[in-house]
Amino acid sequence: MIKSAAKHPGTASEPGVIHIYLQDGTPDGLRVIDKAGWIGSAALFPRTRFPQLRSRPEMKRTGVYILLGDETGQEPQIYIGEGDPVLNRLVDHFRNKDFWSRAIVFTSHDDSLHKAQLQNLEASLIRMAAAANRCRLVNANTPDEPSISESDKAETKLFLAQLLIILKVLGVEVFDEPAPATIAATLYFLEARGFRAEGYETDSGFVVRRGSEAPKTEAPSTAASIVALRSELRLQRVFTEQADKLVLAQDYSFSSPSQAASALLGRTANGRIEWKTADGRSLKQVQDAAVQ
Repeated sequence: MIKSAAKHPGTASEPGVIHIYLQDGTPDGLRVIDKAGWIGSAALFPRTRFPQLRSRPEMKRTGVYILLGDETGQEPQIYIGEGDPVLNRLVDHFRNKDFWSRAIVFTSHDDSLHKAQLQNLEASLIRMAAAANRCRLVNANTPDEPSISESDKAETKLFLAQLLIILKVLGVEVFDEPAPATIAATLYFLEARGFRAEGYETDSGFVVRRGSEAPKTEAPSTAASIVALRSELRLQRVFTEQADKLVLAQDYSFSSPSQAASALLGRTANGRIEWKTADGRSLKQVQDAAVQ
């Protein structure tokens, strides 16, 4: 059993304890995640294990689930749904949706979440994923949030907050909009071929600010993953075309300074050297000085 301290993203809340149970002792099989003081739990499993997991108690409860697809272009495909129980919906998706390779199921221990609360959670997650624009959302539309009582809404909001913490622990960050720059954050700039971009580091990646510019074309030697990422960013309207350049339409969080620099420059790049402060110091120089 693995224990880890976790804090609510973007807050200074007290540390919490998360338990991760590996059913067969391997990190690639079924993982059941519980958080101290939370009425819910999560089950993460690969598609290949689903036929053997249908009899588990999590599958027989009401809950919400997220299907995650291959990240061939750096941005994952996801589908969000709810079920009463979740098993019936997952069986249908196992037969009819080919894109997913992993699934995460969220349920409550006592099955206390009712149908309207689940629909509220589903609608909230779909809305958050669409707003963050960091994935290819397979859901065809965004359902309306059902009308629920004030107390049910408060309980659902608390459940969602803990669910988002679990997702962060599992490395699923498609629901997170970029963290705003703090007063102490250092701004970095990227200038090449007449294009200019600016951004800053966060705990979960490197945020490039809205309005940053990039060339429309890539260098011939650019890694295929970067070409695919730029293509997806254009498809998602994160990059929009303006005259002879691409312009970032929103603040966007990349996984690393190098991924950000490569996407903005249209070529393979070392972001720790390319991103520089206003006085010309590279990100690497700033970090090296902080260590010393």
